[in-house]
Amino acid sequence: MASKRQTGSASNVSGTGAVRARNQARILDAAEAVFAVHGYRGGSLSAIAQTAGLARANLLYYFKSKRGLYVALLERTMARWNDLLEEIDVNDEPAQVLSAFIRAKLALVRQYPQASRLFAGEVLQGAPMLQDYLRGPLRSWIDARAAVLSGWIERGQIDARVDPHALIFLIWSTTQHYADYEAQVLALTGREALTDDDERRIGDFLCHMVLAGCGLTGRQAPDSDA
Repeated sequence: MASKRQTGSASNVSGTGAVRARNQARILDAAEAVFAVHGYRGGSLSAIAQTAGLARANLLYYFKSKRGLYVALLERTMARWNDLLEEIDVNDEPAQVLSAFIRAKLALVRQYPQASRLFAGEVLQGAPMLQDYLRGPLRSWIDARAAVLSGWIERGQIDARVDPHALIFLIWSTTQHYADYEAQVLALTGREALTDDDERRIGDFLCHMVLAGCGLTGRQAPDSDA
């Protein structure tokens, strides 16, 4: 009987955790939609709660303030991007890692353009609400990824002239451009929207340029969708 009680308790905890995760994701999605239209100042907790289909009190149960919710939303955006390089190791093949990162990042900014623009807007204002995150967890994360790139350079797998941090910044900026400056891209190319074929073509070009700059020309992993 004791075993059954313990199993039931564990199941309840697991179920509660799943409900919490779903509700938090639901609130963050609603916040993204509201902040994208009204900005941080104009986006109210009441509007976010209404969009999420939850009572305002329920929203505050998970996020104690509008600032806390906004920061959590921005951090979720970075977590999505960072997850693409989370497990890289110096023993991995540089061309495959960089190609996969570029293509996956392009796919993410197309899937979540509002999130990318919100993050860019925050940074353009000096990132007043993200300083702790940028100087703490994100700095540690990028330093660790740069260390892997440095290892590839030391092994002669990447051109010694490559700056590891600058390479990561380059990939971030070139991929996010297609969300942050989407209106400009569409107007200048005469398109209503970017297609999957456009994404593949852009990915091919960016992979070519980045890998060539790293001395990896001819070693690019093929696009799995091609």
